[in-house]
Amino acid sequence: MKSARTYDTVVGSDLSEQIKAATKDSHTRAENTQLMLSYQRGQISMSQYKVLLCSLYEIYRALEDELDRNSSHPGVAPIFFPQELARVEPLERDLEHILGADWRKKVIVPAATHRYVQRIHEVGKEKPVLLVAHAYTRYLGDLSGGQVLGKITQKSLGLSSDKGTAFFSFPGVTSPNRFKQLYRSRMNSIELTEEERAEMLEEATAAFELNIQVFDDLQKMLSVTTATEDESNNNVPAAAFPSSRIMQLTVGVCVTLATIGMGIYAQ
Repeated sequence: MKSARTYDTVVGSDLSEQIKAATKDSHTRAENTQLMLSYQRGQISMSQYKVLLCSLYEIYRALEDELDRNSSHPGVAPIFFPQELARVEPLERDLEHILGADWRKKVIVPAATHRYVQRIHEVGKEKPVLLVAHAYTRYLGDLSGGQVLGKITQKSLGLSSDKGTAFFSFPGVTSPNRFKQLYRSRMNSIELTEEERAEMLEEATAAFELNIQVFDDLQKMLSVTTATEDESNNNVPAAAFPSSRIMQLTVGVCVTLATIGMGIYAQ
């Protein structure tokens, strides 16, 4: 990986520009995962949306827990915007609408999501300033693509703007472009040593890689579940295999994958 000094020469000294340059290749790979390509084509299914929401919920819950806990840290305070950016509550509303009142019992995520969550907690405890890399990667990506992807979701799944797609809405941000400029300016104001800057670029790249792993794991989880359902439907009479049993089998497969084994970006 290029050093922070190299990025100073190539793209200037602004942290936000250096992160954008350092993660360019990973950004492209994330956009070209099977799950994201399906999304961009408007081919998102309810099954895909459910598992995506579950992983986003766990990732954002970890991120916002650590941001809250470290909100007074000099490397975190400048980019701490809970009123404008917090995603956990919107995700909780979406999950309740999609999965029902007992949605917390139905949240199942793959191993890659657990690794992502673990890394966020490690950073929050050991070097809080690196939370900036995760916050920037997630929030600005989802803020940038939120309106477009929200409309795709509503059209593909027949959801209304206020039921099931709250995640994509940022009511506290009146102008996404102006807010992103403010956010980048706050990022660039954080004082970092050359070593810390290099670590920040590495962490941002790692965040993208973790997201790619989440997308890939979710697709594998969906593929195995769909294949299992198809095989069951072909081999067992419908009357002997009610829909509730299929759901139990689906959950069982997901749990197994999560045991052995979570944006959307437009920087």
